Amino acid sequence: MKDRRTFIKKAAAGVALAGLLPVAKNASAGEVKITGALIHHVFFWLKEPKNDTHKKQLVKALTDLLKVETIKMSHIGFPAGTESRDVVDHSYSVSYLTIFDGQAGQDAYQVHPLHTKFVEENSHLWSKVVVYDSVD
Repeated sequence: MKDRRTFIKKAAAGVALAGLLPVAKNASAGEVKITGALIHHVFFWLKEPKNDTHKKQLVKALTDLLKVETIKMSHIGFPAGTESRDVVDHSYSVSYLTIFDGQAGQDAYQVHPLHTKFVEENSHLWSKVVVYDSVD
């Protein structure tokens, strides 16, 4: 029963987000805001950045980590092919963005068994991790 509820919640969130995309696309940045949330953005540098097996393992583990109930939105990404400038850092391997309703959700995530398992089972893959947390 829990799996069905989880599916329904995620499906509803996906539909809601999809419904916002046309609004966001036609709206200015000042009109579309995320308020009251805690945004947690993590950048990973793999020890072996050209090792596709390691990159796939990290992405799979990050995807599994998205099962933590307090995560409201997420994105897993890779360096974009944007122009090289002094202020642009393309050196990371994988980025992981999660959005929580607030500090309590992020606090629960940090001690969640899935997060603990993620770190224990995958920390050997990366040489560096940088985290940026922000609130409004």
